[in-house]
Amino acid sequence: MNILFSEIIENVRNAYPTIVFPEGEDERVLQAAYQLDIEKLIRPVLIGREKELIKKWKDLFSSIPETVKVCDPQTCPQLNTYRDAMYDKRKSKMTKAEAENLIQEPNYFGMMLLERGEVNGFVGGAQYATRDILKPAMQLIKTKPSVKRISSYFVMLKEKTVYFFADCAVNVSPQSRDLAEIANLTACSTEMFNINPRVAFLSYSTNGSAQSEETAVVHEAVRIFKQNYPKWPVDGEIQFDAAIIPEIAQKKSPYSPLQGNANVFVFPNLDAANIAYKITQRLGGFQALGPILQGLNKPVNDLSRGCSSTDIYYMALITGLQCIEQHQAELGKSVQ
Repeated sequence: MNILFSEIIENVRNAYPTIVFPEGEDERVLQAAYQLDIEKLIRPVLIGREKELIKKWKDLFSSIPETVKVCDPQTCPQLNTYRDAMYDKRKSKMTKAEAENLIQEPNYFGMMLLERGEVNGFVGGAQYATRDILKPAMQLIKTKPSVKRISSYFVMLKEKTVYFFADCAVNVSPQSRDLAEIANLTACSTEMFNINPRVAFLSYSTNGSAQSEETAVVHEAVRIFKQNYPKWPVDGEIQFDAAIIPEIAQKKSPYSPLQGNANVFVFPNLDAANIAYKITQRLGGFQALGPILQGLNKPVNDLSRGCSSTDIYYMALITGLQCIEQHQAELGKSVQ
């Protein structure tokens, strides 16, 4: 286990949040839920066909403990209540017939459990595509008032090394203000792990060594970031080697506040970010956890469909950490 998670595990165990998994019949989800339950870290809520799900659990382990809840949308006595609540929330853009059909889908059913406060977090995507997690999240959970658009990041782990890559899953061609906001949200997320963010806005150019429309977007993003979020050390536009290797930083960007020690990498577009995290994972031997969503009103996280049960376990822990952060933020608001 990476050292990053030692403290997270204890914090999540103390909070003991309830997290819903919409793909409850997936064997990888069942294995992760079993481990999370026996370690008393999270109270899993598994969505699926009740008989089939219970049979799969028994085949893998034993009888389902009381601390693991199974929800079958087809037999749920509160289904109509959830349907009506969803329709009331979306009636300007959704018919009653659409609400009737959608609430029976595990992704929408699980998102309504979260929206109504019956669970603390949501982890899906083992079978669903990212768009099928994002759409109900945007419709029902919505973005925080201070956030223009949601974004995502990956935590990249290898031994004692931890990097944060953004945005690897959501925004296809972010403009300068989008990139600045993505960087700010990711830096805030980095602090959630008790790590001081050092932000690099990546490009094929370092501080004007090449110029194009693409580098201009990144250059402007850095200007906006420095103006609006002056809290963290930042450099850009900057090439990856100059952001991560001190000797190269001395040659390419000798006055950089990062000095080749960046840990938050903001990529110029989704192509670059998605390719980069997969190369880092598959060729570099890093564990890739994500995409972790940021900017929503409540903790919702997406999984890669190629994820393992271990990936789901760690994503649930990160979601639990987000639940703690949200609870603390709500307490702060109530005190004010």
